[in-house]
Amino acid sequence: MTANVQPARGTRDFLPDDVRRREYVIGVIRNVYERYGFEPLETPAFENIETLLGKYGEEGNKLIFKILKRGEHEASGEADLALRYDLTVPLARVVAQYQSELPRFFKRYQIQPVWRADRPARGRFREFYQCDVDAIGTTSTLVEIDVLSAVSEVLRRLGFDNFVIRLNHRELLTGLLAAAGIPAASHGDALVAIDKLDKIQREGVIKDLAGRGIAADVGGRALDLFQLDVPVGMRLQLQQQERAVYAIDQLKEIVELSAGTPAGGRIQLDPSLARGLSYYTGTIMEIAVPDLAGSLGGGGRYDNLVGMFLGKDVPACGFSLGLERILVVMAERNMFPASVANAAVDVMVTIWNHDTRADSLALAAQLREAGLRVDLYPEADKLGKQFKYASARRVPFVVILGDDERGRGEVAIKDLRSGDQTAVKRSEVSTYVKTRLNG
Repeated sequence: MTANVQPARGTRDFLPDDVRRREYVIGVIRNVYERYGFEPLETPAFENIETLLGKYGEEGNKLIFKILKRGEHEASGEADLALRYDLTVPLARVVAQYQSELPRFFKRYQIQPVWRADRPARGRFREFYQCDVDAIGTTSTLVEIDVLSAVSEVLRRLGFDNFVIRLNHRELLTGLLAAAGIPAASHGDALVAIDKLDKIQREGVIKDLAGRGIAADVGGRALDLFQLDVPVGMRLQLQQQERAVYAIDQLKEIVELSAGTPAGGRIQLDPSLARGLSYYTGTIMEIAVPDLAGSLGGGGRYDNLVGMFLGKDVPACGFSLGLERILVVMAERNMFPASVANAAVDVMVTIWNHDTRADSLALAAQLREAGLRVDLYPEADKLGKQFKYASARRVPFVVILGDDERGRGEVAIKDLRSGDQTAVKRSEVSTYVKTRLNG
């Protein structure tokens, strides 16, 4: 009986080509974020369970991977630790812990895996990477614009040219729910249901709301309000609600000030955008791509989250790109540059026979010293087998140290792309290979 070799459900193994594509995307993200002045941060894979519980709403709490107490406490079934659910709550903890060591305006990016006990589906995994960018310390809407500009530039550099940014505000949502007659105590439940609008459509949301104790006619009235234009229609309905009107003005300001940035022209005000995480307090945003179910990422302002750890509110705003979703879409739409799929090796050194192993080792070391990526075939097989191996690895050049070549102080270099074979002085091998790689 053979062992089950599949990875745990909702997780994946990443073979070399997968890793190269992932590193390419992460490289683009890191480069853009750093050019916008964001600094790197990393936090542990698991947190104290009380750090995470209560930060993501009722639905989020159910998806936290809990870690049982160890040793003699394991039999109790109690958990005291949990795997990271996202990167935002750990950031809030870090800000609270290191507040005296951080700058007044702390801008950080973080690219690490997170874990959620969700039901796996296409593009949805239990272990996945998030690419977060956040700014701490100011309520200025320039932060939202800076974040959206950075995210937009990332997507443009990756080849996404038809995405839109859906934008809304929690205060506006609160005003609309109140205007529809939904009591404040039910707003959290209502937002969880409304967040599913693009997945289960209007009737599905009304049914979900009814299951949460919100009458169908009230739920329908709320959804009708979400269809009003911003800001004119909203102002007429919410003119008595000061905070909601303030939210509308903030959204207008973000759209207007973004005009000259990479996010300019891509922002669409969408009153139905809810995003279910309970810690959002102001603007909420999401990236949508045509013909794609779900989004490529989302975020918003969370001015109260740090205060849960610190005892005083600290304004904050951020965005999280979904790396897994980006990778899936780019692979399906052939968006990766050809260079990403190129071989991981520039040249392979063959073994002529058992007695020439030391000579092949020395040549491989010489080529590596020159900056080339070099593989050394480990056995004195027939050259045909060695060429076949190099071809399977997509290695462009193979170096042959035959008896005649070594006698003349040369090597033979075979270009597996064209089939040509050339004799080259041993001292000139690295220059020859580099010239043709760059040509």
